[in-house]
This record gives sequence, structure tokens and C-alpha cells, in this order.
Amino acid sequence: MAYVIGNDCIACGTCLPECPVEAISEGDIYKIDEDACTECGTCASVCPSEAISLP
Repeated sequence: MAYVIGNDCIACGTCLPECPVEAISEGDIYKIDEDACTECGTCASVCPSEAISLP
């Protein structure tokens, strides 16, 4: 089960360089490609708004 980015995302970009498989794409609210996500949790651990979690 891939991580998801919720509505609390502030599009700060902190998570982008942390993803080892580049599964995160930019936008008003960032999105994680569920097929590429390896569930490592690195993105969630650096998110300042705690917008990234497992569903």
C-alpha cells in the first residue's frame, strides 16, 4: 500500500528530493505514484505539515 499525500500538503517540495524512486510529482498538492512507491516512509518523515501517510 503506497503512501498518499493529503489536503494538508503545502507544496513546499521537502519530500521531492527524499524519495529514492522519484515517485512524487509536483502540483498544487503533490501526488505519489502508487505503482512506484516502495513504502519506505522517507517522504512522510520529512513532511513539515504531516500531510503524508499510509491510507
